[in-house]
Amino acid sequence: MDLLRANLHKVRIPEPTNRIHKDECCVSFDTPRSEGGLYVDMNSFLGFGREHVAWNFEKSENPVYLHIVQRRKPEPDETDRPLKKPTLLAIGVEGGFGEQEPEYDVTYEIVILPEFVSLPFPSVDLPEKVRLAVDKVILAESADRKQQLASWVADKKIISAHAMDLQQLDNGVIVPPTGWKCSKCDKTENLWLNLTDGMILCGRWVWDGTGGNNHAVEHYQQTKYPLAVKLGTISADLEGADVYSYPEDDSVEDPILAQHLSHFGIDFSSLQKTEMTTAERELDHNTNFDWNRIQESGKDAEPLYGPGYTGLVNLGNSCYMASVMQVMFSTHPFISRYFEKQSLKAAFAISQADPTLDLNMQMTKLAHGMLSGKYSAPSQEGQEGIRPRMFKSVIAASHPEFSSMRQQGCP
Repeated sequence: MDLLRANLHKVRIPEPTNRIHKDECCVSFDTPRSEGGLYVDMNSFLGFGREHVAWNFEKSENPVYLHIVQRRKPEPDETDRPLKKPTLLAIGVEGGFGEQEPEYDVTYEIVILPEFVSLPFPSVDLPEKVRLAVDKVILAESADRKQQLASWVADKKIISAHAMDLQQLDNGVIVPPTGWKCSKCDKTENLWLNLTDGMILCGRWVWDGTGGNNHAVEHYQQTKYPLAVKLGTISADLEGADVYSYPEDDSVEDPILAQHLSHFGIDFSSLQKTEMTTAERELDHNTNFDWNRIQESGKDAEPLYGPGYTGLVNLGNSCYMASVMQVMFSTHPFISRYFEKQSLKAAFAISQADPTLDLNMQMTKLAHGMLSGKYSAPSQEGQEGIRPRMFKSVIAASHPEFSSMRQQGCP
């Protein structure tokens, strides 16, 4: 504990705008589910696999890390499961079809380099600054998730034509910070605050059996009050709040949302996000779709494993990119430049402060991920492949089309 206290000045408490890389290593495709887990630098919030975290310590001299390990829970025997006949055309809800997503146990510990001294978390013995910093890292949206969401909504968010001159009624409505319920039914989730009169009403019914009873939509149809905000999405990171314009029929931006919330006594900085936005729900439906269902239907394909046989997971619209990179890294110039003649450690040593934004680093990471064979081995769960999200983010950053989640083609 004394060693941790001596390095407290190296621990930062993340702000809502910080990018926290807790899903994947910055220089490899290791994740919390890898054998050694993932180490998050508690100063830069960059993530590193067990083989690579010492490189970051040598380069940055940041000694304090949050070690995240995820282990798959054993699945119950199929014979032990009671057979239930679905009563709803829905997935993952009571009465609907069951989801097949595996569940994971997650463990955390504080690790101090270079000796890899470990301290349990949670623990009341840890300094308050460390406890607060780790809690915020755990609760925060990961950088990967934020990037996916930004890509998904890149072509959707507009500034509402109704925001700047929105009329708000002086009706004395004050919205409490918690305990919300629809004004017309018993729904306590998927609640929308109308920004004109302060009415709290449930959202639309959703095809998967979730959602509300359409009371917010019906209220707009009766009053024509145009803008509403989803209450569970309001937090200190106000840009993440879900604002919907009924006349524009889309999620929109409200540049003066803080002012509109203040009219009803809402201090956004004191609220915590508790629900997904509309865009996040769309993203989950898209990325959780089993793309393998549309590939070689009815055929038994024998998977290949080992160096050069690592698959690239479809990110939802990245098949064009995967096909190009598979071809490029089958040629000698690219194999030589980014795999044979450049190690991951060498690329990291010369990378910029944030290696996730460094093209050379991400090219080298992709080359080693595809060609080393490390991520291509037989397992009971099948060949998962690697997800080239950091690479896609770097090469598509300045392109309005490829940085979005719209479907692409490869000429």
